[in-house]
Amino acid sequence: MRTNFVELRSSRLLKEPLRLSGEYQRPDEATLVRQVRAPYVETTTITTDAAGGGQATIERKGKSARTFPLSRVPELARLRDSFGALLSGDRAALERHYEISAEGTRRSWQMTLVPKDAELAAKLRDIRMYGRGIELRCIETHPVQGDMQRTLLAGAARTAHDVSGTDDLVALCHGDQAP
Repeated sequence: MRTNFVELRSSRLLKEPLRLSGEYQRPDEATLVRQVRAPYVETTTITTDAAGGGQATIERKGKSARTFPLSRVPELARLRDSFGALLSGDRAALERHYEISAEGTRRSWQMTLVPKDAELAAKLRDIRMYGRGIELRCIETHPVQGDMQRTLLAGAARTAHDVSGTDDLVALCHGDQAP
């Protein structure tokens, strides 16, 4: 499985959101790969071992690769598990970690995930996903503190390359703008 992405990282320090683009890949159930192609080149590979642990490796052009156990960064393990469950349609796996609510129609829907784990809930308020039919088009991650992160996927990511205004990207994410 693979999908293009355009990620928008807001910060009060920036005039406009930092815009990253690349591709997510899930070559097997134990691996999630995030390849950033612009504005810099970076590959993050998150893997799981047979014992349920795992590691993350970050490779950035011109720098030495960094590898560390997921036990040092449990958020990455949860990201791997959550994203993997989303990609495979594993609702039971999502329900182990999140309260799930959904609204809308098959044509345009929104799903909200609220963390059950107190440690994660202290950092993450919720994750909101927007889609059309079977296509997950956008993920908004709302931390307890700090700025929201928006990631457009699949068809929304392809359309986002031609869209520059923040309001237009929000509309594209929420399904208010036709591709």
